[in-house]
Amino acid sequence: MTVTYNSNKQVANGHELMPAIITARPRVEIGGEDMRAAYTLIMTDPDAPSPSDPYLREHLHWMVTDIPGTTDASFGREVVCYETPKPTVGIHRYVFILFKQRGRQTVRPPSSRDYFNTRWFSAENGLGLPVAAVYFNAQRETAARRR
Repeated sequence: MTVTYNSNKQVANGHELMPAIITARPRVEIGGEDMRAAYTLIMTDPDAPSPSDPYLREHLHWMVTDIPGTTDASFGREVVCYETPKPTVGIHRYVFILFKQRGRQTVRPPSSRDYFNTRWFSAENGLGLPVAAVYFNAQRETAARRR
């Protein structure tokens, strides 16, 4: 799985991306060798609303299901639209998790973005363990940091 913002900022574990770069949904290439396979992509913030008090953990930012293998997320079914990350306090982690589905149209969308739990969601939908994951860090952009 490859995640790229603005066609040139590839997500790498632990790297920081500025909020101005992550406003539009990224291109997520799934990889794999079988176009008949279906995948679910989840993007969450485990640090919502702040890393020191993440009581909304996890906050769901994006979910795409039924993504054919060898393609990208734009070929899937966006069941939770992309919500731009807007960290207000501290450094937040934004995590992309990819699951292989048992079949097409087997994943039900969650009822809420807040208090999302990736493990429970995976268990409820029979997704098993992730096949890929990557995360980046972001924090509020102050006027001094923009210069």
